[in-house]
Amino acid sequence: MFGVADYGAFVLAVLIFLAIPGPGNLALLTSTAKGGVRGGLAAACGVILGDQVLMWLAVAGVAAMLRANPALFSAMQWLGAGYLAWLGLRLLFARPGSAPAVNIRPGHYLRQAMLITLLNPKAIMFYMAFFPLFVDPAQHRGLATFAFMAGTIALLTLLYCVTAIALARRLADRLRASPGISRALEKLAGLVLVGFGIRLFSGR
Repeated sequence: MFGVADYGAFVLAVLIFLAIPGPGNLALLTSTAKGGVRGGLAAACGVILGDQVLMWLAVAGVAAMLRANPALFSAMQWLGAGYLAWLGLRLLFARPGSAPAVNIRPGHYLRQAMLITLLNPKAIMFYMAFFPLFVDPAQHRGLATFAFMAGTIALLTLLYCVTAIALARRLADRLRASPGISRALEKLAGLVLVGFGIRLFSGR
C-alpha cells in the first residue's frame, strides 16, 4: 500500500510505540490536568507537529549529520535534558495554591509539548531506523511513500491523544476533591520529568 510493506504491522508498531511512557505522554497528561480538554488537545497538536518535523528531518538525512558531528548531537542532548529537568523542577517546587507550573493558555501547551518532542534528538535516530523497516523497495514511491507513512503516524497519534485526554480528564475531575493526592501526583510528574532529562543525557 503506497510502497509500505505490511501496513497492518506498521500501524501496530506505531500504536505500541505511542503507548510507551515518555516525555510526550507526560506532557499530554499534565496539560490535560492543568488546562482541561483544550490544554490536552493543544498539547496533542504540539506533539504531532514536533513528530512531523523530526520525521522529515530524519528523511532528509539529519540523523547522518548528527552522527558525523558528535559535538552538535551532545549539545542537543544537553538542551533537551535541561528543558525537561527545568519543567520537572517547576512542578516539584510549586507551592500549594500557587499559580500553575504550566501556563493555562492553549498556545503555551502547544509550544511546550512541541519543544519537548523536538528536544529529543534520539527521536530522529528512531525514525531514521524505523522507516526503512516498512518500505517496500519494489513499490516505493519516493516522498509519496514517506508522506503516507507520516500521515498515518499523525492520524494514529491524534486518535491516541484524544483517548488519553478523555481518560486523563475523568481522572482529573475525580482528583479535584482530593487536593493532597493531586499535589502528590504533580510532584511525581515533576520527578518523572527530571528523570527523563537525566536519562536522555546519560543514555548517550
